Amino acid sequence: MGKEAIGKVMEKIEKNDIKFIKLWFTDILGFLKSFSVPKEEIEKAFNEGIGFDGSSIEGFVRIDESDMVAIPDPSTFAILPWRPKEKGVARVFCDIVTPDGKPFEGDPRYVLKKNLERAKKLGFTYYVGPELEYFYFKDAKNPEILDKGGYFDLIPRDEALDLRRETVLFCEAMGMKIEYSHHEVAPSQHEIDMRYEDALTMADNVMTYRLTVKEVAYRQGVYATFMPKPLFGENGSGMHTHMSLFRGKRNAFFDLKGEYHLSREAKYFIGGLLKYAPEFTAVTCQWVN
Repeated sequence: MGKEAIGKVMEKIEKNDIKFIKLWFTDILGFLKSFSVPKEEIEKAFNEGIGFDGSSIEGFVRIDESDMVAIPDPSTFAILPWRPKEKGVARVFCDIVTPDGKPFEGDPRYVLKKNLERAKKLGFTYYVGPELEYFYFKDAKNPEILDKGGYFDLIPRDEALDLRRETVLFCEAMGMKIEYSHHEVAPSQHEIDMRYEDALTMADNVMTYRLTVKEVAYRQGVYATFMPKPLFGENGSGMHTHMSLFRGKRNAFFDLKGEYHLSREAKYFIGGLLKYAPEFTAVTCQWVN
């Protein structure tokens, strides 16, 4: 863990009057998990990690092998803009390791990093740009819509305009680059698109984005959900993901002389997605809804 990176985080903590740091990680089902430490403990956490009981986390370990250690990644430090500025709150993503310091195989972030390292050895950098769709409802119990708009509709006095605006501002405050936001096809369905990033950065950003959307909605007295299909007879929500492999600054998917300007690598990439779709959708689309 770089001392310089940790030092910069400690400076930000003091400069911005941060008192609490939330340590974030993700379970195997995609749920964001978190626990907080006071600022006095975070430097030790960077250097040694913080132990916790992994047996209570879905998909982690059995009770007799429960000890896990969360190692914060200082490059992911960000201040949570919806929390008070005095004695504020920040977050940092963690890598999960076993007590002997080995990466935990059930940590989704580690699985991604391991695959990105394989791509790197082949000379590739993997970029993704997801489009995350979601619904606003009046509360968490009933799917009562806020509007009857459609795709790209501009609705006068639309309640969601301010919800999307505040969400974008919060996302940008945490370092995310937003390309645009708009109303989606179904009533009360919306989308905010982030500019593409390397896959690890984007994976962290997606988890942050989802929480931010829900947090803004909660603050405004409504409910946001990423449930795939909450309304019968209307379009469901998806996460369309633009993907690309680069060799340095060159798009490895592009070939001026290739069919449809697709390179050999692009065709093999598409073939791999089709071949292994049953396997990866068992993980990415495991919910009945």
